[in-house]
Amino acid sequence: MSKQSSLKLEITDIMTEFFKKVIPLGPEFLTKCIYLCVNQVAPDYEGIELGVGETVLMKAIASATGKNLNRVKSESEKLGDLGEVAMAFRLNQKTLFPLPSLTIDKVFDTFYEISTTSGSSSQQKKVDKISSLIVSGKNSESKYIVRSLEGKLRIGLAEKTVLSSLGRAFVYYQADIKGLKASSDQLEQAVDIIKTVYTQLPNYKVMITSLMEHGIKNLASVCKLVPGIPVKPMLAHPTKSITEVLDRFENMEFTCEYKYDGERIQIHKSEDSDAISFSRNSENTTDKYRDIISKYSQFCSANTKSFIIDAEVVAWDITKNCILPFQVLSTRKRKDVKESEISVQVCLFAFDILFLNGEVKKDYLDGVGDSLDLVVIGAYIGKGKRTGVYGGFLLACFDPDREEYQSICKIGTGFSEEDLENFKKNLEPLTIDQPKSYYSYGDSTKPDVWFEPTQVWEVKAADLSISPVYKAAEGLVSEDKGISLRFPRFLRIRDDKSPEDCTSSSQIADMFESQNLNIAS
Repeated sequence: MSKQSSLKLEITDIMTEFFKKVIPLGPEFLTKCIYLCVNQVAPDYEGIELGVGETVLMKAIASATGKNLNRVKSESEKLGDLGEVAMAFRLNQKTLFPLPSLTIDKVFDTFYEISTTSGSSSQQKKVDKISSLIVSGKNSESKYIVRSLEGKLRIGLAEKTVLSSLGRAFVYYQADIKGLKASSDQLEQAVDIIKTVYTQLPNYKVMITSLMEHGIKNLASVCKLVPGIPVKPMLAHPTKSITEVLDRFENMEFTCEYKYDGERIQIHKSEDSDAISFSRNSENTTDKYRDIISKYSQFCSANTKSFIIDAEVVAWDITKNCILPFQVLSTRKRKDVKESEISVQVCLFAFDILFLNGEVKKDYLDGVGDSLDLVVIGAYIGKGKRTGVYGGFLLACFDPDREEYQSICKIGTGFSEEDLENFKKNLEPLTIDQPKSYYSYGDSTKPDVWFEPTQVWEVKAADLSISPVYKAAEGLVSEDKGISLRFPRFLRIRDDKSPEDCTSSSQIADMFESQNLNIAS
């Protein structure tokens, strides 16, 4: 067993024991604990984000610890982690009288208030609320409060592990009450149920309340797809060859679909409300695609009362009747859109009906793909014809277990001159003085410029190879080596993906292993 797998099991055991102790305290308290573990305060589709800007956090740290802002900035540059700065200052700070300890309720409720505070004086209100938490924090608490508010908790706890631990905890809890021993089959079944239900109904409050009331065996029957709550997308599994696709669907009928150069969209309609749309990240895009939403009824039969459609939306040339590049679609306004002002026309390619008139689709198949979605974490200064722009870029995959971005390749091909100019303009504001503490890279690949992990690129490569230089999937296929891409080529920017949704290290490892199997056969 690899060190990474062993660590993941250890974390799962710790979280299982923790949740088992929290379950008796009720669904509301357990829900708050889980949201803090996954660094959220509400479901994705509600659009309530926890992330707080660096400036606000620095001001809060300065206010809480009595340091001036310049001192906080200089320590941040030295340590590369505002959480470490907050902890270091607090440990050296003396108080005249003991402060009340932080509680789960206090931290979660304050986080929620910070996330929903808006208006002219909102920044100062946030500073005051954050400062009060830091002041009350003991030992390492202030470090993790600041990290949580940054949106980067970095404790090696992935959401999948939280879901697995929750399922296991309920089995152990029920077994303890009955004086029985939980079996491995019961544990596996519980984990599968929890993950499946969360995919269909990604709302921890609803799921946990139902879990407490109906038990884990009945959870799937009471927590089903509901129009208005976006379903977690079933993402493509990259493959190396058509033979692997054919092997997967051997002796089965299947239909092939084009890989459209557009954006994933879910359209939801319930019996008692208007239609709304969501992106692959559960963001409400109804405003952005108001023209689609206003016309959907033209294509519904009279007896259609409710539905959830999974589809791809593309930019469309109404004169030539053809699909336009994704870059054209990305120029659409996201908010405050008036239908009369829409200049980029779209076409909707629906490929699945997940819910229709109260009925949930029984099953649907995973797709296949051959490209990777990677995050830009650095760039190399251009020379010769590329003087004045970036000449190449350092890309990374994401390891959700370690919560780190792992370097996978340098890329310098597939770009037009216009691309390079746009990259310079759009990436320059994301420049940071030093790499994030959660960047894993080799010294020989160190770029000239580092970026915030923000932009996702779709990339194609000739194949994958073991590398002593790059860190992708290190420890998964080789104890001390990672995986790199040979001849990577840029395809497009993925504005519809968040950095954490890029290709994961485990997917990279699977692609590498699959590639070797295909070569052997």
